[in-house]
Amino acid sequence: MEIAFLLVAIAVVVLTVTALSERVEIPAPLTLVVVGVAASYVPGVPELRLEPEVVLLGLLPPLLYSASVNTSLVDFNANRGPILLLSVGLVAFTTVGVGVVVKLVIPDLHWALALAIGAVVAPPDAVAATAIGRRIGLPRRVVTILEGESLLNDATALVALRTALAASAVAWEVGLEFVVAAGGGAAIGGVVFVVVGFIRKKVTDPLLDTAISLVIPFAAYIVAEEIHASGVVAVVVAGLLLGHVAPILQTAPSRIAERTNWRTIAYVLENTVFLLIGLQADWLLAEVGDSEFGAGRIALACVAALATCVVLRLAWVFAASGLLLRRSSSQRTEEPVLWRSSFLIGWAGMRGVVTLAAAFTVPEDTAHREVLLVIAFAVVAGTLLGQGMTLPLLARRLDVEGPDPQDDALARATLLQQAAKKGLIRLNELAEDCDDPHQVKALIIQRIEQRNFAAWERLGTTEGQESPSDLYSRWRGEMIEAERRRVLEIRSTGAVPSEIVSEVLAMLDVEESMLDAADAARAELRTSSRMQRLDGCEDLATIPLLDPPPTLACAACLADGTAWVALRMCLSCGNVGCCDSSVGRHATAHFRATQHPVMRSVEPDEDWRWCYVHHQTG
Repeated sequence: MEIAFLLVAIAVVVLTVTALSERVEIPAPLTLVVVGVAASYVPGVPELRLEPEVVLLGLLPPLLYSASVNTSLVDFNANRGPILLLSVGLVAFTTVGVGVVVKLVIPDLHWALALAIGAVVAPPDAVAATAIGRRIGLPRRVVTILEGESLLNDATALVALRTALAASAVAWEVGLEFVVAAGGGAAIGGVVFVVVGFIRKKVTDPLLDTAISLVIPFAAYIVAEEIHASGVVAVVVAGLLLGHVAPILQTAPSRIAERTNWRTIAYVLENTVFLLIGLQADWLLAEVGDSEFGAGRIALACVAALATCVVLRLAWVFAASGLLLRRSSSQRTEEPVLWRSSFLIGWAGMRGVVTLAAAFTVPEDTAHREVLLVIAFAVVAGTLLGQGMTLPLLARRLDVEGPDPQDDALARATLLQQAAKKGLIRLNELAEDCDDPHQVKALIIQRIEQRNFAAWERLGTTEGQESPSDLYSRWRGEMIEAERRRVLEIRSTGAVPSEIVSEVLAMLDVEESMLDAADAARAELRTSSRMQRLDGCEDLATIPLLDPPPTLACAACLADGTAWVALRMCLSCGNVGCCDSSVGRHATAHFRATQHPVMRSVEPDEDWRWCYVHHQTG
């Protein structure tokens, strides 16, 4: 009962602190660390020591899998150079650098333990990078690089730690051990991917499919470690590959169920990890007080190790900034943007649970083990609180813009339009081979158009005017609430089987959640004004962007007595017509009559263009 009570208490504290942090807009990881440190000194709070097996087997595999299965393999591959520079090169650089500094501060410390300390504090944490980086809205490529680095650097650090503890400092031996561990882990991850892929082709039950996914990270990690390969790499490879092919292997209900479950698991584990980190403070500091090196010397070593980690990362990132952030000679990043993004990557080096877990793997009979543990804790707490607290402020001061909802809305609408074009071609092929007495083809086309119109409407509507999507969402939301009340009334009579009632309520919940997600996306979009260039066809490249006339109106709508939603202007003749969400669809009608290929939006703060011929935006 005591263990059960403790677990429930931890869960309650984690959820409460997380909810309060989100309300006051403070990153939850930082708050949880502070709360954990304070709680460790509260009388009555039991002493909690993180066992390495619990962290390395119980926490690390699911956290790595949750992050990797949601990481784009395409983006990961596109940034593999920067990721390897950070996850391998920087970890080795930091291991040696911190080891040298700690040895200088405490000369009596054995070289093997000094290098072990360097290996322990070298890898930034995937949980910390993801939790804080996404929270403050860092640029998408910066987050991709940080996530990719954090997924792989643990393997490098753990290999370096094992080598240091074995007192083996020969460079070629370290390199060979890393290659074997990483290669073996990648092979195991590939085998797990093939096996799970084969099974998923036979499985259509979402519950069974989700249950299989819960086993994957632990199976990959255990099998890899059993053959002395890297369990970290095995989990990451399996997660990346399975996430990439999920739209092909899994059914839609299975993907939804798996995504929801892993988001919940990651949410709980990530936040619990930070609380557990803070709870180590009391006993760690108590143990180091008996060290023969003295509190002052150890405190100096902690500060030196923390400062070295920060300085070496910044130095490495700036030295390799050209390789880290430049794409190609034709897509060179502007120098101010390169400098600001490099600084953010260098500053976002928060350490986390893996550092503490690696420290605890050091055998208890190792001389001066308490020094390693307290330095590891100091670096974790220092980077989380120091860099984590200042990262949002630096991102704002450096004016590095994260993903813009306007850019995403334009890309989303374009992608849906492209997909719809291909789908309609297939629909016409199907309709040629059979009769359609019930006008199913027309119904499908209408629903496809409504979906696409809603996507384009996210880009903005006439000032002060409620868009059709907004009006639909408001009216349909009220209808769903009325429908739900009636279903609950019928349920109370017992006249309908409970299973049927649950199915109907679930259908209403799914539709309501889709409305809520669309409402949230439109609300976020209204705060953004930046637009992205997506030029991709000859017409967009050659037809100039004309300025809109001073007075804007759809003449055809005025003549017909109808209202417009948004206005578009033909860039060949200057005609202004209403968008396809309007009743008349006069902009598209103008294209069909004249074949003028490109129009532009003339809504406030919008200058994007659309090519009717190639279905491209720019």
